[in-house]
Amino acid sequence: MNATRSLLLATCLFGVFAGASASVGAAENKLAQAVTPPSPLAVERHSKVRVVLSTGTTVTGQRIRYPAGRAHVTAQEITLEPGQETGWHTHPVPVIGYILEGELTVDYGAKGQKIYHKGDGFVEALNQPHNGRNTGQEPVKILAIVDGVQGVKGAVMVPPPAQ
Repeated sequence: MNATRSLLLATCLFGVFAGASASVGAAENKLAQAVTPPSPLAVERHSKVRVVLSTGTTVTGQRIRYPAGRAHVTAQEITLEPGQETGWHTHPVPVIGYILEGELTVDYGAKGQKIYHKGDGFVEALNQPHNGRNTGQEPVKILAIVDGVQGVKGAVMVPPPAQ
């Protein structure tokens, strides 16, 4: 009978310690979640996740605004040869850029220039004229994701700003 009591006591104590350990682990997990924003895809299983971009503003500090209408998302890969330019244009809808290869310099006129390298992600300026140019020695490849609406172009060509 003593062996049964000892086994029962050990089982109860193990349950108490395991519960306390789980509670500490849960508290630590909640603290980590409060300090680090969760990945939007955190519920999925991945071997590795690197947040490339997490923002509510564009590269020029504008608040991201989504247009009204029926959503239409387009992902495209853009290649610019060394020295090639996009031409001056604006984006009436949010466009997310990710540099797959190479280097891209974007001139935002009065807002200055920004240089993007392989692995950089950014949200392009909304309705602000800008021109991208491959300033590197190799082709630059850009993944552009246009968060648009049906019937609205993702980019509109415009004349260069007055100097």
